Amino acid sequence: MKLMHGPHEHGPEEHLTGDRWKKADRVNKISLAVNLILAVGKIFAGVVGKSAAMISDGIHTASDVLSTIVVMIGMFFSSKPEDESHPYGHERIESAVAKILAIMLGFTAFHLATDAVEKIISGDYTTPTAIALAAAVISIVVKEWMYHYTMHTAKAINSEAMKADAWHHRSDAFSSIGTFIGIGGAMIGLPILDPIACLIVALMVFKVAVDIYIVSFKQLVDCAADKDVQEEMMHAIHEVSGVVRVDSLKTRLHGPRIYADVEIAVEPLMNVIEAHEIAEAVHEEIEEHVPKVKHCTVHVNPAR
Repeated sequence: MKLMHGPHEHGPEEHLTGDRWKKADRVNKISLAVNLILAVGKIFAGVVGKSAAMISDGIHTASDVLSTIVVMIGMFFSSKPEDESHPYGHERIESAVAKILAIMLGFTAFHLATDAVEKIISGDYTTPTAIALAAAVISIVVKEWMYHYTMHTAKAINSEAMKADAWHHRSDAFSSIGTFIGIGGAMIGLPILDPIACLIVALMVFKVAVDIYIVSFKQLVDCAADKDVQEEMMHAIHEVSGVVRVDSLKTRLHGPRIYADVEIAVEPLMNVIEAHEIAEAVHEEIEEHVPKVKHCTVHVNPAR
């Protein structure tokens, strides 16, 4: 006997998706507004304060405006329910967006690094004024707050795209720290601190870009779920009475969610109704203990 039990068709998944979208949309709109204000303010402070570093920092913030728009588009499409063309849902759109943001972070890091090296080689330094220094301090505080605010929501709804956007905020804060050190150093007679700090920041941003890219890549190539998640699922299965053993457990990432295929063994003389009830219990136990699981298919084999 081989019996297959698939996922229930019910409303909570759709409700979760809608709630997830609302939380992300609220954060993204706030992020967009803050970035627009900061970008304009920092570029203005850079021009008035004669700081090329602050102007670059403002342009960096302006790139965050673009990244937030990309996240909003990705979250909108990934929150759509399954349809005839996409029977498994649209979550992978979010992972694709995260890859785009990782690439954007990588290019930002490359730009910061090359700019810093060129300044060190050419010795092209400037002496900015206090308004540029004040703008750097404000940027550090605001962008670090935005990082924590965005990351908190990203973890709550398990969104890699929003995590990438949160790191965009922190990379901007790191950039502003480098700008602050550079401006402060220039004001006390050590202008070379500016490009050195920018180079360090560029390396940090590049590492973040690589990490985000790896995570999003795994979500797009049917990579298995983490070992600890699989152990949670195994534990949940063994909690169900009537399961003799677990013959197979396969998982694959689908954006921020997980698909699972489980094969369990039950007593060979058990009737179909009893076997179905055990399969259903396994399905419900996995969904209850591992919320990341979107679909779980349970196969029942006779124990031999």
